[in-house]
Amino acid sequence: MEAKHQILIVGGGNAGISVAAKLLKKDRKLDIAIIEPSEKHYYQPAWTLVGGGVFDIKNTIRSEAKLIPNGAKWIKDAVSELLPSENKLTTKNGDAYEYDYLILAPGIQINWNGIEGLEENVGKNKVCSVYGFDKAPYTWEVVRNFEGGRALFTSAATPVKCGGAPQKIMYLASDYFRRQGLLGNTEVHFMNAGKVLFGIEKYRKSLQKVCDRYGVKQHHRHNLIKIDGQNRTATFRVTDGDGNTSEINETYDMLHVTPPQSAPDFVQSSGMTDAHGWIDVDQYSLQQVKFKNVFALGDATNTKNAKTGAAIRKQAPVLVENLLALMSQDEIQGAYSGYGSCPLVTARGKVILAEFDYSGKPTETFPFNQAKERRSMYFLKKKVLPWMYWNKILKGTA
Repeated sequence: MEAKHQILIVGGGNAGISVAAKLLKKDRKLDIAIIEPSEKHYYQPAWTLVGGGVFDIKNTIRSEAKLIPNGAKWIKDAVSELLPSENKLTTKNGDAYEYDYLILAPGIQINWNGIEGLEENVGKNKVCSVYGFDKAPYTWEVVRNFEGGRALFTSAATPVKCGGAPQKIMYLASDYFRRQGLLGNTEVHFMNAGKVLFGIEKYRKSLQKVCDRYGVKQHHRHNLIKIDGQNRTATFRVTDGDGNTSEINETYDMLHVTPPQSAPDFVQSSGMTDAHGWIDVDQYSLQQVKFKNVFALGDATNTKNAKTGAAIRKQAPVLVENLLALMSQDEIQGAYSGYGSCPLVTARGKVILAEFDYSGKPTETFPFNQAKERRSMYFLKKKVLPWMYWNKILKGTA
């Protein structure tokens, strides 16, 4: 089958749905189709809370069909190939779709096979991860049944969605160990593939105090490359200050893994990516640098912001403004600032709300110091933001 739509949106997650809703609020006559294979839609920011035992996994899932905006067509299929030179794409069902304008919002791809032994061990052998609907509950099972020993929490060498999640689950687990009287016979290790605890100094200082409170030992430039689940051993590639690498083995009684991530495979073969495989867009206008009738937002782009839902909320109105300007042959003026937000859960009932832009400058919403742990921000994270997501953001009104 072949068909054509005025605007084709690839991806029916946060970015795709909210952009479609905003466009249709501007003009109900737009011909919009959304390509999305999944029948379920997930509120992923809560999976860390699920792993920490403070959120019900059932409340993170809704029917995709009920979230598609009225006026948009849902193509329940997955993209197999993007052909931007032909203003066309093909799907796994063998269909082809042409477009006048394309919006890429495919989300990020979790590469469970990117670490040797991860695929066969995650979900058992005390190897867990909050990066999946089917995996987050086992994380809480591991935390809940932990009896002391060595707890390792990794971060990845690639960009990941919600870069704060590896620390959030570590702090929630540590807080639980403390409440159970286990911290005294527990070693908590943050095995960080990056160079620092957190990129923004203001928040890094506060997070260092949190690490000190729990006795977290930090190991930077330690990239997980192999897991031996039977022997409960994790292998890390360590890079020193001169760029030299070596490998070390660490035993564990609990291992939380942040898997490596990338743009989806069909994006990487599209001719629209940078050298690292991310969709190459102007970081302000969100227009693809080569194909001007293509825009992109969300986790699969090469914008330098944190890959968070909060970033999408600020990107979506900019993209909508610029796409409509292009369609009207007006000058594109909308500019995304690089805003990102990370509600860093540091304990049950405590959150540091980090907000910052491309420059790394804190851009805080509230008239108080957000680097301080606050119960009010925990309420925002656990109650307000999920409500906003389902009732405002996906409906294009936030």
